[in-house]
Amino acid sequence: MILTLALDVAQVALAIAALLAGGRILRGPRAQDRILGLDTLYVTAMLLFLVTGMRSGSLFFFEAAMVIGVMGFVSTVALAKFLIRGEVIE
Repeated sequence: MILTLALDVAQVALAIAALLAGGRILRGPRAQDRILGLDTLYVTAMLLFLVTGMRSGSLFFFEAAMVIGVMGFVSTVALAKFLIRGEVIE
């Protein structure tokens, strides 16, 4: 009962956080703000997948969260390198 309620509240809070991060990506105004919004969005999506996996008991959601985490980290590093140097591949 309490765990179900806590997971419901967590899903709603993470959905709101994802919407706010999407708004930051769309509004900008600078590229750094958009990258920060993207970081927030991938972490929020990863956590939303984990909470959904806890609700359903399916391992698929945990594996998908791991893939989202790895891809988000790689994209953050690539975008930061692009902003600093202007190129990704040396």
